[in-house]
Amino acid sequence: MGKYLLALDQGTTSSRAILFDREQTILGVAQKEFTQLYPREGWVEHDPMEIWSSQYGVMMEVIAQSGVEAREITAIGITNQRETTILWDRATGRPIHNAIVWQCRRTADMVDKLRAGGLEDHIRKTTGLIPDAYFSATKIAWILDRVEGAREKARRGEILFGTVDCWLLWKLTGGAVHATDVTNASRTMLFDIRKLDWDDTLLQALDIPRAMLPRVCSSSEVYGYTDIQGARIPIAGMAGDQQAALFGQGCFSPGDAKNTYGTGCFLLMNTGETPCSSANGLLTTIAVGLGGRVQYALEGSVFVGGAVIQWLRDELGFFPESRDAEYYAQKVSDNGGVYLVPAFTGLGAPYWDMYARGILVGLTRGTKREHITRAAQESIAYQVADLVHAMEADTGLPLRGLRADGGASRDVFLMQFQADILDRQVLRPAIRETTALGAACLAGLAVGTWRDGEELKALRRPGTSFSPVMEESRRAELLRQWHRAVDRCRGWAE
Repeated sequence: MGKYLLALDQGTTSSRAILFDREQTILGVAQKEFTQLYPREGWVEHDPMEIWSSQYGVMMEVIAQSGVEAREITAIGITNQRETTILWDRATGRPIHNAIVWQCRRTADMVDKLRAGGLEDHIRKTTGLIPDAYFSATKIAWILDRVEGAREKARRGEILFGTVDCWLLWKLTGGAVHATDVTNASRTMLFDIRKLDWDDTLLQALDIPRAMLPRVCSSSEVYGYTDIQGARIPIAGMAGDQQAALFGQGCFSPGDAKNTYGTGCFLLMNTGETPCSSANGLLTTIAVGLGGRVQYALEGSVFVGGAVIQWLRDELGFFPESRDAEYYAQKVSDNGGVYLVPAFTGLGAPYWDMYARGILVGLTRGTKREHITRAAQESIAYQVADLVHAMEADTGLPLRGLRADGGASRDVFLMQFQADILDRQVLRPAIRETTALGAACLAGLAVGTWRDGEELKALRRPGTSFSPVMEESRRAELLRQWHRAVDRCRGWAE
């Protein structure tokens, strides 16, 4: 048996590959950013071939840089940006359109028509989701509507749909396997999360042929094999990035919760083997499929988390590196009355406003770059606080502490402000690559590297904790002003 597990972490802005040993020590990391395409306002696309080439490239790079031979790799786990939609030709393996990214709002009018057609309650009850352009369903229909002949070919099974995990699995297996896992299927707005099957009512409403959909598997099993340097390596773990992070954080029991600070922010709480419906704008989703059983989660999604810092860096030119945001935010004692609501592509939970747009308020002649940077940092924590409060209201369980991961969790200012605005301890793990770790763990469980969750938990190492120090009156005033700013950005796009 090989000694190592390889995680492929295909994210919204970069493709990464991370190599772990059985003790969960990281032996190598390779990363490559890829092109973000914005054809129109509110539209976001990726080139699926660039996703594949960048992911394949970093996979080979991490193997080369680590000195590990391919035959020493026990299994591969895949984790991915969710909801992003790819359609490709089965015969050629070529995409028929650019990938439509989860952030893209182009199908908002299609969602309005589903609501007008009386399908909102069915979507909520069946898929656990709220009708929104965020999910894959309307993206599939949009491509089928616009690529000539695509729907007829899809009926014959000649055009295939997949989320990014499915696309990578197809490419890695040379077109031998067209499959996804339950966590990714649960994000399409087409999947019945109780029956664990595609829903015919929604397929019919959007005229999406069942023949184009992948087989749905558990999150931990051998799906197929890929050949690397003559070694036949099983692909044995798959989960959407947020569910993989939940698993990588060891959130195996009901009530365990984590927040990932990535391009967006995603708060998930494990609710066990019974789905929990939300009255506060959260989603019910599948946490993991393991050992023939499914665990569910409540999820709150923030569309723009760390991406607001990239916006300051790339579009406004505030600083050359994202990590500089922490330095500038700390150069002022407070936000100077400035609030930034980064609703660039609408607002996610708990508001679900597809027509909200970004707003910067409270500017004065004395406002400096540092104030705006601090307001951007704070906006991430405010949005997470809104999710936590909604989740506590739904479950009746106060969060004991928040487990944090993702790229922006490196930011000490942000983590401390998050603890302050939540009035809860924030725990950052020793291994911050929890998304990749979750994918590696799922793959390792499938091939016998580890026996069960208890063995995985025993390998966890203590991380860093941040405790609240802010006065309650200050916290309440900041949240009050934040909610005033949110109110002003809602329903802006016409």
